[in-house]
Amino acid sequence: MKELQEILKAYETIQQAQGKAMLATIVKVKGSTYRRPGARMLIREDGTSVGALSSGCLEADVIERAKKVMGSGDALTVTYDMTSPEDDVWGLNLGCNGVIQILLEPLPLSARSPHLKFIATCLSENKSGVIASVSRVDGEFRARVGSHLFLSEDGRVEEDIRNPALCAALTEDCLNALRSKTSGVKEYRFTEGIVEAFVEIIRPPIPLIIFGAGADAIPLARFADELGWDVTVVDHRPAFLTRDRFPTADTLLSARPEDITGKLPLRPNAAAVILTHNFSDDLQLVRTLLPSPVMYIGLLGPSKRAGMLLEKLRETGYSPTAQQLDRLHGPIGLNIGAESPEEIALSILGEIHACISGRNGGFLRDHSGPIHGSDQ
Repeated sequence: MKELQEILKAYETIQQAQGKAMLATIVKVKGSTYRRPGARMLIREDGTSVGALSSGCLEADVIERAKKVMGSGDALTVTYDMTSPEDDVWGLNLGCNGVIQILLEPLPLSARSPHLKFIATCLSENKSGVIASVSRVDGEFRARVGSHLFLSEDGRVEEDIRNPALCAALTEDCLNALRSKTSGVKEYRFTEGIVEAFVEIIRPPIPLIIFGAGADAIPLARFADELGWDVTVVDHRPAFLTRDRFPTADTLLSARPEDITGKLPLRPNAAAVILTHNFSDDLQLVRTLLPSPVMYIGLLGPSKRAGMLLEKLRETGYSPTAQQLDRLHGPIGLNIGAESPEEIALSILGEIHACISGRNGGFLRDHSGPIHGSDQ
């Protein structure tokens, strides 16, 4: 997310300077690759770039290709086959063992790129969306590589494909992607030819709500900002809830635990972390957060304390459902032996990211199959 935000910022600067740029996007992978489809790199006309497509082995060649076609106005798809024994011949010496397809598209000078404008809107409005990018056209079918269809969360469609049959097929797959929150490569066969498109779900920044502005919240807020998450710190103590302590937080909310309802949006994609170090405050927050739609609730402290909180909660007449308890993580974090505030922050963010990705954590060396969970 942070990388995408930096690309948007860099493009805005290029637009202001009326400079040229290309956008490189991974649209398809097969086998072992460093980055997944959706990874992007912005390439300026001087050859500098923002973002990454690999661990560093592809970028130089992608930049050279982009510079050659930057002024043409045409998009193209290039394929890097790292399974070929000939990769040393063209000097890349690639370390992965997969195939990567990259869509190179020029960014307009006179107007803002619809592609990046759509992404920026999704991020700024905290809404999901779907982009379908045409990456391959075979035969006589009338479609352009680098054309797009955009589906907003409210169902609104915009496109520059200009082909009703293809737009209808893409819209259906974009709606399915929006429901499943899953990206993928789609192939469409028509009488006139074959079209391939990358259907990509665009997610807004993850809202991280930190309850408690103590010392352990400071590195958590800072590290989350580095990930590009939207960070809110909540506390009722003015001496703790300051910009000096949380310079990178997006929002500082002064509120007691019993007063957060109505003051704080609790979205389904949000993660809430309870760091108040106060049993009564924690009880109130758990009572508020469990029925809410937030996808993750982290509770600092040992499992015995979490059990006491839940027992006290039941004594008040509230019995959480199994689904609600499944979202409650107490003790919070991954088991990495964390002790310092920075180590604990790393542990917490690692667990939240694993939950978002549908993973269980653990060592990658013990994981069989593709690291990214698919082999397209």
